[in-house]
Amino acid sequence: MSWNRRHVLSLADFSVEEYNTVLQTASSFREVLTRRTKKVPTLQGQVVANLFFEPSTRTRSSFELAAKRLSADTLNFAASTSSITKGETILDTAKTYLAMGTDMMVIRHKEAGVPQAIADEMDRLNVKVGVLNAGDGQHEHPSQALLDLFTICSLMDVEKPRSTLLEGKKIAIVGDILHSRVARSNIWSLTASGAEVHLAAPPTLLPKEFADFVKTSNPEISRKLFIHWTLEPALIDADFVMTLRLQKERMTSHLLPSLREYHQQFGITRDRLKLCNPDVRVLHPGPVNRGVEISSDLMDDPVLSLISQQVTSGVAVRMALLYLMGGGKVG
Repeated sequence: MSWNRRHVLSLADFSVEEYNTVLQTASSFREVLTRRTKKVPTLQGQVVANLFFEPSTRTRSSFELAAKRLSADTLNFAASTSSITKGETILDTAKTYLAMGTDMMVIRHKEAGVPQAIADEMDRLNVKVGVLNAGDGQHEHPSQALLDLFTICSLMDVEKPRSTLLEGKKIAIVGDILHSRVARSNIWSLTASGAEVHLAAPPTLLPKEFADFVKTSNPEISRKLFIHWTLEPALIDADFVMTLRLQKERMTSHLLPSLREYHQQFGITRDRLKLCNPDVRVLHPGPVNRGVEISSDLMDDPVLSLISQQVTSGVAVRMALLYLMGGGKVG
């Protein structure tokens, strides 16, 4: 397994080998998490700063727990109680944490490009500090897509999850594609793994330009991406269905008539899953608007729903990313 990245900011240029390195490393850490003592000393003495400039529950808690499971020290930043409220710039905040001895920074921000700007500043200063994008605006959310990939591949082969397992699989991504950084990162990872990705949403949440989204990446990777403005074509014979939260806080205009009408046309229910492969499984990155994107009974179904597995996978995958970026050794 090889790994040469100091930063993880986007999946657009990830290679198949890099995906498999993350999957195999996460698999080894999943085993660690089943032990009575769920800690390894791989990053002992290193400092991980979680700089979250917008609210988060799952991602922030997952990264914090992942760092602690690797025996790293953690620093947690909250914008509402920081010097940002007094006028300090984001780069100055990052340099303050650098001065405290931070080795890795996990960044979430409502504006696209902030993690990249901090990574550029760390490189300009010639310090060996890794930056991990935990979600920036409508750009990307790499660790979420990687944990989704790990969840799916582990379902197909728990002992050896690998990206080639998705070759020829049909995966439907349904919902607020326009505002979703999760969807963008998943498109990169799933198409690079050989899956057919079918996007489904109302036209206001899925512009036709999205059909050309994958053309901006490495032309050496053949990617299959399709868009639908009705739900049924995306669901027919689908192996996995990923439904996305309606991000009302990012919507600047009335893009939907009503939540009820959205659920009637694009909500995922048991009846609608009858169009899919009989072994279909459902994912959702959370948080979930029950009864809007997905029916409540389906969300809680222990067989059809992979939502709880996604949360569990998140710790192992984020351990893997911190380990790879931090240059630790599995112990």
